[in-house]
Amino acid sequence: MDNWVEYLNDIIAYDIRWNIYKTILIVLVLWVIKKGAYRLIGNRPDEDIRRVYHWRKSIQYTLVFIGLLLVGNIWISNFQSITTFLGLLSAGIAIALKDIFVNIAGWVFILWRKPFDVGDRIQIGEYKGDVVDLRLFQFSLLEVGNWVDAEQSTGRIIHVPNGMVFSFPQANYSQGFEYIWNEQQLYVSLDSDHRRAQVVLKEIMHELLQGDFKQIELELKKAHKEHFITFSQYTPTVYTKILDRGIQLSLRYLCHPRKRRYFEHQITEAILDRFKSEPTIRIVYPITSVILEQSGGNNGK
Repeated sequence: MDNWVEYLNDIIAYDIRWNIYKTILIVLVLWVIKKGAYRLIGNRPDEDIRRVYHWRKSIQYTLVFIGLLLVGNIWISNFQSITTFLGLLSAGIAIALKDIFVNIAGWVFILWRKPFDVGDRIQIGEYKGDVVDLRLFQFSLLEVGNWVDAEQSTGRIIHVPNGMVFSFPQANYSQGFEYIWNEQQLYVSLDSDHRRAQVVLKEIMHELLQGDFKQIELELKKAHKEHFITFSQYTPTVYTKILDRGIQLSLRYLCHPRKRRYFEHQITEAILDRFKSEPTIRIVYPITSVILEQSGGNNGK
């Protein structure tokens, strides 16, 4: 009897060792295939970064799925019946792991409907940034804004659960029309020549932004066909309004989201330089005066 037990143990041990060898072999083969596919994709100069990213992700998920099937077939004697078991177990798992399944559903929705893609600048809920990665359970944003002005990068990476696409609206800066309207306010005194100020401001904006006019026009035509986006005017303009501080001049122009602060800086520098030679235009700003009264009881004593 002991001999039979030892014989069965030897068979089981041999089968386990053989299954381990086959598992290691499968993992190595799939790893070599992945590395070879990555190198082949990376050597194609005609591919842009976004397409290369999607190819790499597709290969990775496909090989993981194939590996699970092959390894499962080795270690589970009746692998075909596992689907029946999973079907019976899925109801309980769905309740216990609801958030995980919601995130997976969100991942499928992002890949299928594409509310945003890698490289897009988006805002979802309170989070705003450039999409740098899409994964099964979450996507990653390179944060912009927060304590940094003009929506420039903070340097932080925010990992957002995919399920948020079902709960919060998403604002996409890059999809449909790749430019946004930006505004800057300037105040001049009531006795300033505001019409001359308008002319100077329009000249400044046209000089700095005219390089993008042709591209804006092409993007606007494309957006009108795909999303019915239309503007009656896309060139820079200046609006006037009287406030208690003086005359408010609002500069309004289209710019790329990532160049917003750059153009604000360039326009501000040009305004300061040009208005120095305009004696009829005077920039105003709020002033706070503090009056200190000396008590009469001291009389210098």
